[in-house]
Amino acid sequence: MRRLVLALAAVLPVALGACVDQAAGGGAGARDQIRVVGSSTVYPFTTLVAEQYLAANPDARPPVIESTGTGAGIRLFCSGIGASYPDLVDASRRMKRREYDECASHGAGDLMEVQIGIDGIALAEARRGPPMRLTPALLFRALAAAPGGQPNRSRTWRDLDPNLPATPIRVYGPPATSGTRDAFAELILARGCETLDPRMATLRERDRPAFDARCLRVRDDGPFIDAGENDNLIVQKLRANPEALGIFGYSYLEENSDTVRGIAISGVEPTYQAIADARYPGARPLYVYTKRSHLRAVPGLRRFLALYAANWSPGGALTRRGLIPSPASVRARAADTIVHDRALDPQALD
Repeated sequence: MRRLVLALAAVLPVALGACVDQAAGGGAGARDQIRVVGSSTVYPFTTLVAEQYLAANPDARPPVIESTGTGAGIRLFCSGIGASYPDLVDASRRMKRREYDECASHGAGDLMEVQIGIDGIALAEARRGPPMRLTPALLFRALAAAPGGQPNRSRTWRDLDPNLPATPIRVYGPPATSGTRDAFAELILARGCETLDPRMATLRERDRPAFDARCLRVRDDGPFIDAGENDNLIVQKLRANPEALGIFGYSYLEENSDTVRGIAISGVEPTYQAIADARYPGARPLYVYTKRSHLRAVPGLRRFLALYAANWSPGGALTRRGLIPSPASVRARAADTIVHDRALDPQALD
């Protein structure tokens, strides 16, 4: 897990320390820093926003930003309201209804959802590795725990396709708590599973737990390697092992394009434009969630959120760091949500 306390001077005319636990209705406790948890993919974008927040607000304490993974971050975020709990959670997938219900059970169900942009779940390899061209069906057969309902016995890529190299299947990826892992399963493995067995689309509708077990469960017998929440570590592993593949967000692929390259899926490479226009199968939206009670209790939090909107357009600071802008209509609605404190409707969640 990465944890950042930005060491720049910051700006908040009303010090957060003066804000006794108003979010929880005036109980004991106080916190003088904005606290953010969640996605390792969204982490670099939130740190950029924090840098700008501090540069513009030289009296504020530096925000504390922790890269915990989406799932773990949402659990921390949803544990309650008040000074002991995070103000904001970064998420590389949309919050699930069961997660929202858990939030609500702890009094933290009054939330705002803001889509900050788009990312792609990139498969990558070292530039000196053997070039790979894959499909969702091949990836499902390589990485699913039980393709066709049977334990996965494939050990090399050539076991799956004679046109692929006879190298071991070795894929470094994020842990089960990661939104990137969830999105990879939903966008790539599920598509491959349904391609190989069209009946799975019906199973998804009728028995979601059975579908998840059949189509989304990643094998744990060696070929898929949990590399933790640090995407930079996956890049390092690819440099050290050119026959391995890695799974991480597009921004890390772009940042390390001198040493790693994206792998085409169904003939579409993970490029900025292919992700922006949704041709790339791994395109996904990125979110931040905040508690409306914290937004009212901590004046700097609203300003912090507004900086996302100020920088997420084409050519903005966030896009220069690798974020892909949402369509204009989505950006407009997200900005309006921040301005008018629009509450998340839980009925919209799956």
